[in-house]
Amino acid sequence: MSVIRFEPFGDPFRQIDRLTSQLLSGTRTPIAMPMDVWQAEDGFHVALDLPGVDPNSVEITVERNLLTIRAERRPEFQEEHNVLVAERPQGGFTRQLQLGESLDSEDVQADYSDGVLRLTIPVAQAAQPRRITVGQGGAEGSGGQPRVVEGSRQKSAAGEPSKSE
Repeated sequence: MSVIRFEPFGDPFRQIDRLTSQLLSGTRTPIAMPMDVWQAEDGFHVALDLPGVDPNSVEITVERNLLTIRAERRPEFQEEHNVLVAERPQGGFTRQLQLGESLDSEDVQADYSDGVLRLTIPVAQAAQPRRITVGQGGAEGSGGQPRVVEGSRQKSAAGEPSKSE
């Protein structure tokens, strides 16, 4: 799994522009969602700090193995209020994670509690280690051929008897 910080242009002057707009507007814009990522036996786990974020504003999408997390923190004060200090980041947050082919993006689980969004991304069944049984092709009586077991007669979808193997 790769972690991608969403910075579309990577312009060094972008930070200066962001700081300038913060000073002029009097509010702080979000930088990023701090997160921890670790691997366990059941897959990968991600914990993102989102204190003060309404769980209904959190949006998680997966498209072509790119997991995108969006959240928004709205200020508690109104525009007409006289704000003395506004240090907490407000606005939209976006974080993207590149999921590898070995991860099951269909079964991602998410839980939000105590200001922390927790994701569990399981390993795909095809990528999990498995034991392969080795047959004994030279065993007496089989002649190296697969053994066919006769089954009982069952009716097919057309209503005719068919022989199952």
